[in-house]
Amino acid sequence: MHFLSSPRRTALWLFCSPLAFSVAHAATPSKTHHTSRHAAQAVPTATPAALAATPVTAAPAAVTPRKTGGARKAAHASAEEQIIATGRHSRSEQTVGHIQMQRTLPGINPIKALQILPGVVFNNADPWGNNEQNSSLFIHGFAKNQLGYTLDSIPLGDQDYGNYNGLSPQRAVISENVGSASVSTGAGALGTASTSNLGGTLEFSSQDPRHQLGGQLNQTFGSWSTFRTFARIDTGDFGNGNSAYVSWARQDARAWDFAGHQGGNQVNAKFVHQDEKNKISVFFDWSQKVEPNEDGIVMPNGGSLYVRPFMYPNLNEAIKYYQNSSAYTSSGLNYRNYYSAAQRQDYLMYANWHHDFSDNLKWDTNIYYHHDLGEGVVAGPITAAGLPTLFSAYFPNQSSSQLSDVFGGSGMATRTTEYWDNRGGITSTLRYHAGQHTIELGGWYERNNNTQARRWYPFDVNNPTTPYERQQNALINQYTNYFYTNTWTTHLQDTWKISKNFTLNAGFKSELVYTNGTLPVAGLPGSLSPSTAITVPGGTIASVRPFLPAFGALWNITPHEQWFANIQENMRSFAASGYGNATPWGVTSQAAFEDFKNHGKPETSWTYETGFRTNRHLNAGPLTNISGQLEYYHVHFSNRLLAVASTQTLSSIVGSATTLTNVGSVSTDGMDFSFTAQFGPHFSFYNALSYNKSVYNDNYMNGANVVHTAGRNVAGVPNWTEKFVASTRWGNFDAQFIGDVVGKRYTTFTNDLHASAYALFSLNAGYDIKGIPHIRSLHVQGNITNLTNEKGWSTLNTNNAAGQYTAFPIAPRMYFLTLSATF
Repeated sequence: MHFLSSPRRTALWLFCSPLAFSVAHAATPSKTHHTSRHAAQAVPTATPAALAATPVTAAPAAVTPRKTGGARKAAHASAEEQIIATGRHSRSEQTVGHIQMQRTLPGINPIKALQILPGVVFNNADPWGNNEQNSSLFIHGFAKNQLGYTLDSIPLGDQDYGNYNGLSPQRAVISENVGSASVSTGAGALGTASTSNLGGTLEFSSQDPRHQLGGQLNQTFGSWSTFRTFARIDTGDFGNGNSAYVSWARQDARAWDFAGHQGGNQVNAKFVHQDEKNKISVFFDWSQKVEPNEDGIVMPNGGSLYVRPFMYPNLNEAIKYYQNSSAYTSSGLNYRNYYSAAQRQDYLMYANWHHDFSDNLKWDTNIYYHHDLGEGVVAGPITAAGLPTLFSAYFPNQSSSQLSDVFGGSGMATRTTEYWDNRGGITSTLRYHAGQHTIELGGWYERNNNTQARRWYPFDVNNPTTPYERQQNALINQYTNYFYTNTWTTHLQDTWKISKNFTLNAGFKSELVYTNGTLPVAGLPGSLSPSTAITVPGGTIASVRPFLPAFGALWNITPHEQWFANIQENMRSFAASGYGNATPWGVTSQAAFEDFKNHGKPETSWTYETGFRTNRHLNAGPLTNISGQLEYYHVHFSNRLLAVASTQTLSSIVGSATTLTNVGSVSTDGMDFSFTAQFGPHFSFYNALSYNKSVYNDNYMNGANVVHTAGRNVAGVPNWTEKFVASTRWGNFDAQFIGDVVGKRYTTFTNDLHASAYALFSLNAGYDIKGIPHIRSLHVQGNITNLTNEKGWSTLNTNNAAGQYTAFPIAPRMYFLTLSATF
């Protein structure tokens, strides 16, 4: 078996040794209601009592939403709260609860809320983490599109910008309705509905309706004209085991470095019926948002530039700027656009049925549907590098002034990338407990039809468009791809409780993904870069792995300590997107497509993780409890696919045709260590320290040139990160001081450039006001983000071998005030 080759035998020996400890945080094990699909990988019976309840800092009210979904007042009343909860599985899994998320910043992207966990490196140029164009995430060396994501077991796709098979969690559920967010930093559960999970899974849960009739109204005010409203009405229990809620959120906030306003509207509704044998949940989400985008700085060309704001709504200034002004001609790749924005509208709905046939046989089934209509839009000069050549293919023999007239007389054109996605599917899992064995059998099927189109629109000087409207009447339909994808996965797992304190689990999943990519509209000859490139007609390619094994062990060493270990193989299917992307349908010729179809391999990974957890009550003076987790992990990532540009990228507005290249493997070794120290009922300190060493194992060819990447660090991944949360609570008052330190990150594949380390700090403080007539509680909370006004680079686009990268700035210090009333 190939995974027992020499270097991996060493890793396996270390992995299985109780002396090789691995880390994360070991507060409370994840508490899941009876619909949790992780039950088979947990200890089938009781875990040590000390691992079942830990006083730390922020009651995750929605880890068990039916029991803790009450008013915020009740959640805050608990003297024993917790920042995170640690799962008791044979792999590392940690959870951030609802209260902690909203304390970090009301309305936060739930992925950003996971930033406090070890091994998680999230960056974004806005304080909520909501802007998808400049969002980045790394977990143990894997980027965000190499991870798996679900909401209430419903697949959310791979989270790439221009996502073709899902939507972001902040579009799938209103932030204030998120019950919990969990991350498995090594390998996720076998039943996770994802075909992109190479290095971990992120699972989000929506809150269940509350049992008591009531309502909630939140209002946030803040820097840069922030105005966020959240309203929710709960029916309480009615009929025979029924409850429901409906909620609405609206956010409007001016971008901190340009005149665009980011936000939109979102509606959620959820119905739950629960009786002795059944739980039926129906969920609906509608989201419509517009995010005028931050433009990154192309470095090192950008020199001392820190921001690159677009020019909207100053149309006259923009026209003068593009008329060969020295500021425009000298800016190179860092010229300013008139505007750019991401527009997205989503409908997501699912129905879940959990049924207990008996105490030993349980069944979970989800049926879901998702529709997305999106547009990424950029308005800018028609003279940008590469555009005159492109436009001449469609409007030959036109002078610059004639071409300007064709596009509306402004000297500008509007480019869109337009998305249309319809997908639906079903997941189903049976769990059977027989003696010392718990057997889980499940499957997932999804049909996904998605379209991606590149179009160019006029920008009429007398009727200018804005970032907030959809474009009409395209002048150029440059190319359009249709993709039809059928996904089948199945998994089988047995969890064997060998003794009271020792459990083994073993299983496998099968993954079969068939995508037919077609090209109803092809790019004209000469319209692409290089001019010899084409948009390929395409065809069908399968990503198939019938046997992806997983093995795990869990040992309750004492009533307070656990050792865990897990080995798992995963595969990432080919992305269903076209020209310029790292996919088979983005190559430069049909011959290249056929060659990849016959010889290409999907990306795969072997993950080895082992760790030690502890949770002990102490009588050591002021220290009353200590809990923690230490984890070691090794990952071998094979068949890494890279879109190697066939020509130098002239500008981001044009892009370049690419060659899809298997550039070899990546090896990763690392450790995560985190702990929470509780100092009586009023203080706690949480700390997470992570080390990661991810290196490319091979050089690769770009044409006739060797790109020397072997032994280099994976671009964008820091070797060291440090996070902490210092918390206090006195009666109705609570406060936190949060820190996030990220080490140096290399910004090219050859490591010739890098971004410096940075440290971000934030504060939050809140107070519960009681005794107001007709109001159960009023919670007042203040937040300060980037307390020290640190400057540096947040998200990095690291797509070049050497000499160049794109960076987005860290948002400055901002202030927010939130009033939250429950009725």
